[in-house]
Amino acid sequence: MPIPTPLLLLHVCGAVVGLLSGFLAMLFRKGSGLHAAAGSVFFISMMCMSSSAAVIAAFIRPNAANFLVGVLTFYLVSTAWVAARRRDGKPGLFDWGALSLVAADGICGVIWGLQAAGGPRGLKDGMPAALYFIFGSIALLHASSDIRMIRRGGVVGAKRIARHLWRMSFALLITTFSLFPGQAKLFSAALRKNSLLYVPHVLLVGMILFWLVRVLRSRAGRRQTIIAQPAIRAERAAAA
Repeated sequence: MPIPTPLLLLHVCGAVVGLLSGFLAMLFRKGSGLHAAAGSVFFISMMCMSSSAAVIAAFIRPNAANFLVGVLTFYLVSTAWVAARRRDGKPGLFDWGALSLVAADGICGVIWGLQAAGGPRGLKDGMPAALYFIFGSIALLHASSDIRMIRRGGVVGAKRIARHLWRMSFALLITTFSLFPGQAKLFSAALRKNSLLYVPHVLLVGMILFWLVRVLRSRAGRRQTIIAQPAIRAERAAAA
């Protein structure tokens, strides 16, 4: 079944703009106006890209692997955005919905992995069982992280910023791998044999680690966490 042109354009343009704005957001100083602007563009473009990917994989060209990754990317970007916008860190209905979504995504990934492993060729929709197990496990790990966050009453300070940073960055990493090797056919044979195509992936992982360490070790972040924790405990006591 052919993909409707508007939906295909939404997906392709979202991916291209998401990659460009995502790398710019990683380069700009965190908290700056340029970082906020690039991050907003990244959020909108990635939501368009991931949602269109999930729709295509579910209804137009059924593909369990693309659906699994599309839903996971949608979840990562949306929860990262909420973590950045909600400064009190208090969990709400959105967090329960996100938890349900990613848990279901992870369970489906494991089930599809078992189906692929039990098949005659070890594939499901042309993808190996390992891919389903990897992304299914990633989804379940994020579900367990959400459960801990909800039980603790939310995250604040440096942990809130780290939650935002990790999820946005991991969504960008998934999109980078979706371009190469995911769309290797777009590159010439000479380039496909060249390890230079993996340079953006390596640089991105390095930037993720750098910013995570910097955020979690920042004195300002620790002070914000210490100041905010009594307020959270007071809210819990009042609710009880």
